Amino acid sequence: MITRTTLGSPGLTVSAMGLGCMGMSESYGAADWDGGLATIDRALELGVTFLDTADAYGTGHNEVLVGRAVHGRRDRVQLATKFGIDRSAGDRARRIRGARDYVLRACDASLLRLGVDVIDLYYAHRPPQDVEIEETVGAMAELVQAGKVRHLGLSEVDGELLRRAHAVHPIAAVQSEYSLWTRDVEAVTPVLAELGVGLVPYAPLGRGFLTGTLDRAALGEKDFRRTNPRFAGEAGEANEKIARTVREVAERLGATPAQVALAWVYAQAERLGVAVAAIPGTRSPARLAQNAAALELTLDAEALAALDPLGDQVTGERYLPVHTAEVGGPQAGRPAPA
Repeated sequence: MITRTTLGSPGLTVSAMGLGCMGMSESYGAADWDGGLATIDRALELGVTFLDTADAYGTGHNEVLVGRAVHGRRDRVQLATKFGIDRSAGDRARRIRGARDYVLRACDASLLRLGVDVIDLYYAHRPPQDVEIEETVGAMAELVQAGKVRHLGLSEVDGELLRRAHAVHPIAAVQSEYSLWTRDVEAVTPVLAELGVGLVPYAPLGRGFLTGTLDRAALGEKDFRRTNPRFAGEAGEANEKIARTVREVAERLGATPAQVALAWVYAQAERLGVAVAAIPGTRSPARLAQNAAALELTLDAEALAALDPLGDQVTGERYLPVHTAEVGGPQAGRPAPA
């Protein structure tokens, strides 16, 4: 069974590796209902019980899928979902919202789609554009008092916003992109360590790039990586050397590249002084066990010496400018954490 870790204080105990469910509903091709259910079933069999979704994923589809998957076994899982990315005016006109009434309505809608009475970890998906963070977290605190939410989280925030939010109500976790080739959040982790806030890395496999199995030429039209600055064109070619290095380390250690990439993320926990629960996404039940085995993989000094410099070798930004307010992208009008 998967080891467990505690995020925040008072803490939420979760499986040390979770499952990001977004790709079952959008961004990486067509939605896959049956495959998603099978993948979540396998995750629970393995002890991967920390499930991550959001109301924006598939415009509600993903929360319904996750809710259906955990029906009848709610006590075995830790459910995390998010609010704040409003797509009601279309993807090109999406807004990041956090006003009190919006937060309260969003939570009720998520509870309905998930088919549960309480959410274990409720995130503001991005810092709000319409109100100050204090109003947003104040509304989230009301949800805790009402028994609808157990713990609060934020996604892609800087240290100042985290301090302000934490002053309103304890924050259990910050979810940010973190991997061998995306390390921006390390500028914020000293504040996480100071406040006792956990780190939930999303895209720890570089959206599949670091696994060494991705065929960039075969990405479909509905796969947002097809035009992503790190995957496309000359930048994609240049970044192949990063994937090769990960693969070479994996071959020497008798592991998969995905396991090496994940093990590197977990190896940073002691250095950063924070609890880490990564949420690699997959649509494949078979890959779940491979990913989970990364928790048992120890990277030696030679491996770390090869992997640590890779963050400085990346070509291309994380997102196209048009995607900066999209699911998985930093808030429009604000820089990514730095």
